[in-house]
Amino acid sequence: MNSLSEDPQRRVGESERDEAVRRLQEAYAAGHVSHQEMDARLDQVLTATTHDEVEAALAALPREEKGTTATINAATGRIKRRGAWRVPRHLKVESAYGRVRLDLSRAVIEHPVIDIELHLGTGRAGITVPRDAVVDFDDLYTGLKDTRYKPPRRPGPGRPRIRVFGAMGMGRLTIRHARR
Repeated sequence: MNSLSEDPQRRVGESERDEAVRRLQEAYAAGHVSHQEMDARLDQVLTATTHDEVEAALAALPREEKGTTATINAATGRIKRRGAWRVPRHLKVESAYGRVRLDLSRAVIEHPVIDIELHLGTGRAGITVPRDAVVDFDDLYTGLKDTRYKPPRRPGPGRPRIRVFGAMGMGRLTIRHARR
């Protein structure tokens, strides 16, 4: 979370609160805070009413790296990423008409949590995640077709977490785990 506001007494909005919760979860996943410390700080963030109170809960956390957000945008046609590409912390994909194919199975993933924000009109989307990844797509709105996803039988420890959210109009999202 960047410096939230010039006015530390300004009331906290839901997006700022969500961002603070995300940062705390990432700090825990990276080993920067203990489970007990994360619980205490989460309670502090969730009960905070001002930006000053939220900043106090995040005070000792490492600063986020700049430049970890990327946007891929296409009005029509295909969006395709595969091979050894570097996955940003937050990837925003926008397409009005066309297909989207993201293959993260051989990608360079440097963050414990990856957010993929989809804003798609029509067309299908497919995401291949690493074999050991944990996938969360509860905050994805799908218009006509449900998301297809089959979680792995035995997920292992230390796996990346991939959160998919946003909105899809008339297409279907298929998420699958890499076979190797």
